Amino acid sequence: MDRGRRKRWTKTLRQQAAAAGRETPDVAKLARQQAVARARGLVRETDAETLADVVALAQIPAPPFGEAPRAAWMADRLRELGLDDVAIDDVGNVLARVPANGANAAPPLLLAAHLDTVFPEDTPIRVRRDGGRLIAPGIADNARGLAALLATARALVGARIRTRRPLVLAATVGEEGVGDLRGVKHLFREGSPFRHAAGFITLDGTGRRRIVNRAVGSRRLRVTLGGPGGHSWADWGLPNPVDALGIAVAELARLERPNRRTALTVGRIGGGTSVNAIPEQAWLELDLRGESAEALAELEASVRTVLTRAREEVEDRRRRGTPGLRLDIELIGDRPTGETPAGSRIVGVARAATRFIGETPELVASSTDANVPIALGIPAIALGAGGESGGTHTMEEWYSNDGGPKGIERVLLIALALTGIE
Repeated sequence: MDRGRRKRWTKTLRQQAAAAGRETPDVAKLARQQAVARARGLVRETDAETLADVVALAQIPAPPFGEAPRAAWMADRLRELGLDDVAIDDVGNVLARVPANGANAAPPLLLAAHLDTVFPEDTPIRVRRDGGRLIAPGIADNARGLAALLATARALVGARIRTRRPLVLAATVGEEGVGDLRGVKHLFREGSPFRHAAGFITLDGTGRRRIVNRAVGSRRLRVTLGGPGGHSWADWGLPNPVDALGIAVAELARLERPNRRTALTVGRIGGGTSVNAIPEQAWLELDLRGESAEALAELEASVRTVLTRAREEVEDRRRRGTPGLRLDIELIGDRPTGETPAGSRIVGVARAATRFIGETPELVASSTDANVPIALGIPAIALGAGGESGGTHTMEEWYSNDGGPKGIERVLLIALALTGIE
């Protein structure tokens, strides 16, 4: 490394260290305030109750578009904790306001966690213990996030903290899969009072270092190919939709992506009625992801070209004079991209709080409820809700409470640093 470059590099490191030093004392000062110290203590003292909430929530099914029982449980629990202004909105989101002093007209900060899981309604759910782990589908994503939301509310109410800026708690529907962020899209719809929110934080999964400030966007497509169908022997030579999908899937697996920050997954596939029948219809569902809207659009264009060519290849081989195939591509999910700048106040506060609890902050990209406010220019991040986990989105998903209270303390400090307290 040449001398000039070394000097610039050293200067950059010093600036970063100085910035870190400026961040931490503000959070440390906040943490030492009597009411905040009391709230932090309550997080630790009531951790057994938080774990009980994790178990209870995990055992309430909340499949896509079936979150109502879990939403009702959350609303009841928030009322039990002492919040009066609790309601379920038109799409099923649970909303609750934390008492504030004299600033109810100011734009609020939203603290959220999603209600739904990826698992269908008939999934057997029974939490079991294995050593220090709790095991059940959805226990980390997002029973833990919801329990942390309740723990934050319990600490605020128990410590009698009143915020300067309004703080709204939200348990949202539709974060996973085909839910397409419908809950948070409703919150931030045109004309909504939250459209000009001061900020948004969502608690998604576990951990105490991760800060999601970059939104991974997605385009989800349902592809359907239809044909005449027929008998596997008597009508051999008619175009087969499954053949076309098979060709398409093989080509998609080899498709060169625009850059490393995109991903393509064939998530589901099906079709046909019998082993001895040429299917009348076949379908698949695709998940396309990327951090850049431009790269995502380029990837989708390539996918559409592959699908069209696969249909044409099968049609070219069909028996002369027989019908062709119909290709239909339906958009079933559209999640925006965006970024909350690393130098923004909300990210700076999150970094400071992470350091305060003794962890090293990690800025990462992910797809969460924060995608929508990020795309609208609202300061927004997603955080882990403490603890550790693995096997996400499987029947063996697990949660361990290592560092669980510290994760909730981090959430509490970030929220109060952004709202201010009386």
